Amino acid sequence: MNDILAKLLPLVVALVFAPLAMGIIQKVKAFFAGRKGFPVFQMYRDLYKLMHKGIVYSRSTTWVFRLAPLLVLAVSLIAVAWLPLGGLRGLFSFQGGFIFVAYLFGLARFATLLASLDTASAFEGMGANREALFAILAEPATLLAFAALILTSGNSSLWGAISWGQESSFAEFGVVPLLALVSFFILALSENSRIPVDDPTTHLELTMIHEVMILDNSGPDLAYIEYASALKVWFYLVLMANIITAIFSISGWAQILAMFGFAFLLAGIIGVVESSIARLRMKKVPDFIGSAVAFALLALVLEGIL
Repeated sequence: MNDILAKLLPLVVALVFAPLAMGIIQKVKAFFAGRKGFPVFQMYRDLYKLMHKGIVYSRSTTWVFRLAPLLVLAVSLIAVAWLPLGGLRGLFSFQGGFIFVAYLFGLARFATLLASLDTASAFEGMGANREALFAILAEPATLLAFAALILTSGNSSLWGAISWGQESSFAEFGVVPLLALVSFFILALSENSRIPVDDPTTHLELTMIHEVMILDNSGPDLAYIEYASALKVWFYLVLMANIITAIFSISGWAQILAMFGFAFLLAGIIGVVESSIARLRMKKVPDFIGSAVAFALLALVLEGIL
């Protein structure tokens, strides 16, 4: 029983703290803009309000549009269930599990694309086209970054790939994990539609990617999508936090506490990045995402595989 509870803990933590991480990002952005901003718990209130609103469906939509928000949330929950929390393994773990997790998020993206096309809206179709294009670059970068960590750790499970450093020293693995970490940070911005790839707060359809695909969603459906987005951000934050704790060989309960600290620190860094640089022109976005591929490939070269 204790073992089951320990495996459930990372999932429960993700469910509780994912909206808080989003609040920290928004609070940091407000600080740099010279505004007081919303409280860090604002997303909890927003989700509560959305869950109590009605849903409006366009006449052009089918069951695909109605199913997509639930599917996106369900897939995101399953993906987060694989995520380790410090020294605690996720609810699920097996060799090669990182591939399964990567394509769980791919399935969520596919459902969102289909739902946006199901609305018969030219604007949402434009956003779906952009999302599909950028995913072509983001998915290889994800797999290559994981491959570098797998070669470093000698373990292809998600837990083993990012939790290898408890009994190692920094000199033993060199800069390979650091390069993978940079690659994952770039992916965290691109995969979660953050600046400089996309602006989650914009209302200009011609410049949106993710937000334009969910323009027709409302009420609980929009709450499911927003919550799933927060879970995906939390996934990347904890993924990077675990890599950092492994690099510094932090173990035990100190690792869990450090993981929380690094996760929220990374959320703040995302807020700083979004406050410091402008959104890229659309034709420059592939170059930015391609840099994640470059860092991952460099990590593999240094590891001696290529």
